[in-house]
Amino acid sequence: MNTIFSKKLLAVVMSSLLVGLSTSHIAFGQSSDVMDSAAKISQQDVKEHKDDHDDHEKGHEEDKGDHDEHGHGVESKEEKHEEGITLSPKKMSLANIKVESIVPEYQYSSIYAPGEIKANGYRSYVVSPRTESVIISRHAALGEHVEIGQKLVTLFSEAMAQAQADYLIASTEWQRIKKLGNKTVSESRLLLAETTYNASYGKLIALGLTEKAIQSISNKDIKAFGQYTLTAQREGVVLQDDFIQGQRVNAGDTVMLLADEKQLWVEAKVSPNKKLDLSKNSPGIVKLEGQSYNAKVIQEAHTIDPLTRTRIVRLSVENKDDNLHSGMFVKVYFQFSTQEKVMAVPEEALVRGADGDWTIFVEDHPGEFKAVEIELGRALGDFREIIGVESGTRIVTKGAFFVASEIAKGGFDPHNH
Repeated sequence: MNTIFSKKLLAVVMSSLLVGLSTSHIAFGQSSDVMDSAAKISQQDVKEHKDDHDDHEKGHEEDKGDHDEHGHGVESKEEKHEEGITLSPKKMSLANIKVESIVPEYQYSSIYAPGEIKANGYRSYVVSPRTESVIISRHAALGEHVEIGQKLVTLFSEAMAQAQADYLIASTEWQRIKKLGNKTVSESRLLLAETTYNASYGKLIALGLTEKAIQSISNKDIKAFGQYTLTAQREGVVLQDDFIQGQRVNAGDTVMLLADEKQLWVEAKVSPNKKLDLSKNSPGIVKLEGQSYNAKVIQEAHTIDPLTRTRIVRLSVENKDDNLHSGMFVKVYFQFSTQEKVMAVPEEALVRGADGDWTIFVEDHPGEFKAVEIELGRALGDFREIIGVESGTRIVTKGAFFVASEIAKGGFDPHNH
């Protein structure tokens, strides 16, 4: 019985062991399957992650490429606009910026020379006695405008007194002889009286008396003999009256100088080494205290002034407003026209760029300006010839320095234009 019990117990034990081993094998198999599945999943994840990583890297490279292209585009824009700026109408108004379209035009270059206003010698008149005299009184003052025939100065001369007396005698004799006629007086006597009268009359004219003054000589004016009055022979202004009453003056001394100031002379002093291709009526500009007057060349000296060592070029200038007067120092600019039309801008429109080249500011659209390099040509007065700009281009002709300053401050946004 014990043997039977022992066999049964052994069978039970063996059965348990087999069940345990089977369970362990199944568990181990399941564990292996799980591990295999996990490994497969891990490998797949790695592969997918790698693919994702590769795709990400590719996408990153593409994004980088896009970014580079985008960055390059921005750089191009900045290069395009690095010399540009956008200004509002209000800011342009406050900065006094002026924009104009430039087209080819005839331009003038100018050459400067100092000058002096002179009386027009062809329209001036010197008032002077024709015999030694003493000044008794004046009838016009310095700067006064006088008319033709107006009294200027009264003088006394012994020679005039004698000439007036001779005329009075000759005139009386001639009148008497004429009344007697040829029947009473011989032909020679009549001719002598007439000749004497004409000679005395001519002498008074030579001494400066007018016909009216001569006709007024009579016996009633004997006490006034020797006195005579000089009158204005033309309209003008008294530019000189360098005398005092009671002063003795010689024949030919200047008592007064009359000049018509409606047209004056300007004597420009030019260096003898400076070659000017001037001709009669060549244009010029006379400047005085900010005012400009048109003038034209009338004469050119061929000798050198021994004192100033300069050559005189004389111009004629109209003085309609009576602002110019003899003795004033002025600036003279001789004008020379170009043979053809040229593109030119004011000097203030030119600004040096960062590389030292000359630039102008072109308006592409209202308020949008960019710097454009140009080549300079001839200096033409206040203008400068430019090369490399098309006709009709709108540029900043005033306020270019302000535009350059705004660009230099870096206030331009390339994405906001």
